[in-house]
Amino acid sequence: MGRPEHSNSEREKARVADLMTLLPVNMDTVLDIGARDGMIARLLAERIPDVTALDLTLPAIDHQRIRCVKGDATKLDFPDASFDLIFCTEVLEHIPGHLLTMACSELSRVSRRYLVIGVPYKQDIRVGRTTCRACGKSNPPWGHVNSFDEGRLQELFPECRVVQTSFVGTNRARTNSLAALFMDLAGNPRGTYEQDEPCIHCGASIEPPTDRSLMQKVFTKLGYHARRIQQPFVKPTPNWIHLLLEK
Repeated sequence: MGRPEHSNSEREKARVADLMTLLPVNMDTVLDIGARDGMIARLLAERIPDVTALDLTLPAIDHQRIRCVKGDATKLDFPDASFDLIFCTEVLEHIPGHLLTMACSELSRVSRRYLVIGVPYKQDIRVGRTTCRACGKSNPPWGHVNSFDEGRLQELFPECRVVQTSFVGTNRARTNSLAALFMDLAGNPRGTYEQDEPCIHCGASIEPPTDRSLMQKVFTKLGYHARRIQQPFVKPTPNWIHLLLEK
């Protein structure tokens, strides 16, 4: 999970297609939170006349119906009820826990009526952890610091009712505390080192390990076997949960 990869292109297409089915009709304005390269914003512009694309750095999207702005989801610089629809996917899992409630409150505040929310579903963020070579601390995969299910999402948006819920994909990536500990001691050699997200502790780029000691290699094997033991008992869950909320 995380940013789209070539190997997951079909999964990514399915995720985006499902999100588009949740769009309410007759919307005039939409705020796309975490616009990145503008792929979603362009799809929204095919259906909604006025699209505002927001990210931490100013998006560079050349489209006559898309307005690009630099902004932070935890403190949106818009009046109350500014947009018919707030579209926020692949964002909330990255927001530090102490700011998450504030971000969700801001999304609800600037929405006039609807919100489309998409996040990984019940993600075990111990799987795919990385170790920062700069500070030596472990990081969750793809910078995902939060895990979500239906209950937690409803708690984060208490002013909204759920109009529609959908699930996409299948995921069996689970581990346990012992296996995660062994992998941390091993330097997390199988982590998501292809990610763009920096270290959540020091901000350095996440780079794969180079030289590893004999003990680290031993811990890798122990971690692998500790996780493998539980795999027959792991039940698959969806990759993503998508919600259409109404205020």
